[in-house]
Amino acid sequence: METTKSGFFANFGDYLRKSGWGVYAAFASECLILSLLSPYFLTAKNLFNVMKAITFTGVTSVGMTMLIISGGLDLSVGSMIGLGGMVPAALMTRLGVHPALAVFVGLLIGAFSGFTISMIVTHLKINSFIVTLGMLSILRGFTYLISKGSNIFVRSKAILFLGQGYLGSVPFPVIVMLFFVVIGAVFLRYTVLGRQIYAVGGNERAARLAGVQVNKVRLFVFITTSILASFAGIISSGFLGSAEMTAGTGLELDVIAAVIIGGASLNGGKGTAVGSLIGAAIMGVLRNGFILLGLRYEAQIISIGVVIILAVVMDSLRSAKK
Repeated sequence: METTKSGFFANFGDYLRKSGWGVYAAFASECLILSLLSPYFLTAKNLFNVMKAITFTGVTSVGMTMLIISGGLDLSVGSMIGLGGMVPAALMTRLGVHPALAVFVGLLIGAFSGFTISMIVTHLKINSFIVTLGMLSILRGFTYLISKGSNIFVRSKAILFLGQGYLGSVPFPVIVMLFFVVIGAVFLRYTVLGRQIYAVGGNERAARLAGVQVNKVRLFVFITTSILASFAGIISSGFLGSAEMTAGTGLELDVIAAVIIGGASLNGGKGTAVGSLIGAAIMGVLRNGFILLGLRYEAQIISIGVVIILAVVMDSLRSAKK
């Protein structure tokens, strides 16, 4: 009987791992536990607050999912979020540039950053970890330079609505996040380029032999990731009512952890946009739970660090069982 039970649980665990449902089970369990510990957790207001809090991670994770699936990594997205919010705010406040043009310039800078990273990675054959680590510092430096040592208030009604508005009772930034997640999920699953991203991450040599233009695929995923990070920065400035010098600091760890928790592999070839959203939600709910239960901030930081380590361990175990 014991052998049968252990066999059942082993098979069930293997099923969850292969089907990707393990992350959903973990998320449901987390929500169930917190709903039992706090009567405020399942209120509509609190749930929307959780979703608003993960908006920046959720939007950026769509691009990061594609990038990690392709076998790459971008540590500069947190700094890109800061610069992406700072540039439009500075243009509007100091130069009187129209909000639409200011946002376009912010996204263009994101595209240029992704393009630069891609060129260095693909043509100079330097590991993306090293390149984006350097870009993290460069982008943060430009954010401080443009800010001139102070945060910049955002007065554009459109950007404020993007970060603070509501459609009915639903926060608009949550709708934006879900929109990008759906687009990312459909793109990866049903388009030729989406399937090529999986192919490049799964086996780059085989993808080349099959006629996939690997460098162009990498160019696309790096640019997409940086543009979405820049857009997340614009949402952040609208949400906070100002472009802050420290916006996005450390958020790259949350984004990468969300993607890995959501079922992607750091070795490439595996992952989904929806899974990454659930990964972001797991961390968001964890933070929210600490606040509701009145636990110390230090405990939150430690727990998030533990979650990130567990995410990497999970990825290692998944890869070992292939």
